[in-house]
Amino acid sequence: MMERMQKILSQGNNCPQKNSTECKGYEGVQTVIGITENHLVEVNFTTEDLMEYIFSPSNLSNAYLQVKRNAGASGVDRMEVEELLPYLRQHTDELIKSLKQGRYRPNPVRRVEIPKDNGKKRQLGIPSVVDRVIQQAISQSLTLIYDRTFSNSSFGFRPTCSCHKALRKVQTYVNEGYKYAIDLDLEKFFDTVNHSKLIDVLSRTIKDNRLLSLIHKYLNAGVVIRNKFEEISLGVPQGGPLSPLLSNIMLNELDKELESRGHRFVRYADDCMMLCKSQRASNRTKESIIRFIENKLYLKVNKEKTKVGYIQGLNFLGYSFYVMRGICKFSLHPKSKAKLKSKLKELTSRSKGFGYERCKIKLKEYIQGWIGYYKLADMKNYLQSVDEWLRRRLRMCIWKCWKKVKTKFTNLIKCKIDKYQAWQWANTRKSYWRISKSPILQRALDKDSLRLAGYPFLSDYYCKVYRK
Repeated sequence: MMERMQKILSQGNNCPQKNSTECKGYEGVQTVIGITENHLVEVNFTTEDLMEYIFSPSNLSNAYLQVKRNAGASGVDRMEVEELLPYLRQHTDELIKSLKQGRYRPNPVRRVEIPKDNGKKRQLGIPSVVDRVIQQAISQSLTLIYDRTFSNSSFGFRPTCSCHKALRKVQTYVNEGYKYAIDLDLEKFFDTVNHSKLIDVLSRTIKDNRLLSLIHKYLNAGVVIRNKFEEISLGVPQGGPLSPLLSNIMLNELDKELESRGHRFVRYADDCMMLCKSQRASNRTKESIIRFIENKLYLKVNKEKTKVGYIQGLNFLGYSFYVMRGICKFSLHPKSKAKLKSKLKELTSRSKGFGYERCKIKLKEYIQGWIGYYKLADMKNYLQSVDEWLRRRLRMCIWKCWKKVKTKFTNLIKCKIDKYQAWQWANTRKSYWRISKSPILQRALDKDSLRLAGYPFLSDYYCKVYRK
């Protein structure tokens, strides 16, 4: 497919994104944008002149630096992040002018698909890098306006909020006696957002019609799938900096409805859990909220996947819950356990071709990240059993790497196995997996020797690094 041009102007004078660029003084600029690490700062502007603030040098500088930090793949124009700075230096004035005058036309997003746990695929839309800067600038400014209006029970894609805070909120409600839950499942939420409804919601706060028009253009920019352009009339493509904020603005309507009815709930992006005190109240709440979502927000609810029942065993953000002596505690959901073993199996595959050192690095990175996320769960005994299985996988990989009989014999001797047994096992014809559980190999490559060699284990990180 021929490279697409960045549509800065509505008339012929389009400037290609390739071999082009960014504003003077962008690199390393200090900004005074209103979002800091821990809080939001007041910024003096009104919703009638948002375009002037959004495309001010300081806000654009901050947006560029954020896009550069995030890196990521190129869009339909094939421009890489490294080419962004020269492009903006050359075309910033022209770009800002066309944006403020309403002549800018966004490129369509490049559609990619990533596999999901259930075998289906999640659709992502990758905007061009210039569009990512523009979207990031819009998102930074609108976050200052909208974040303060969001519910305290909304935790997704917000400064200072996290999955762990959402889980702690659920725990608080359960401890207060709300032990029955509605696990709400919105069907393909990002692909089914109604554009007209979203613009209507935005227009209640944003009074700058130029900005509303620009956001509408992004919603209707279309997608490129396998080099073929397709128009879209629904949805907010996942993958751009603006889509998380737009999804929160849309679902804030649901939050306000739940709060007006006095319901306890916790929402993280499109994952929403409502808490009640009885099964009957849960069923009643479920039916009325589904009617509101489908009739007022024009979204679809997957009624088969929406679950109602006692909190124990329900899945929320990869965690499950159980109640002991009236206190709510966290555990791992079976799906999270399955994903853990699947990933560890992939990292210790005999056909992966990893050397010892690379295998250790990959395992360490994954285990640290996994424990960092799931550290709230009570899982000490489970992790010890997984570690036993993981050590067997490692022994299998090491035994395969030794390959020749002579190498196996020599290494078994080094591991303090007597010569007679070492020679016997070096010549065995049993499978790698079967040998990995043999008493000889368990003695030669025991837990302490594997740990000393630098192999990481889940229970070590859980008990010594993260667990308090």
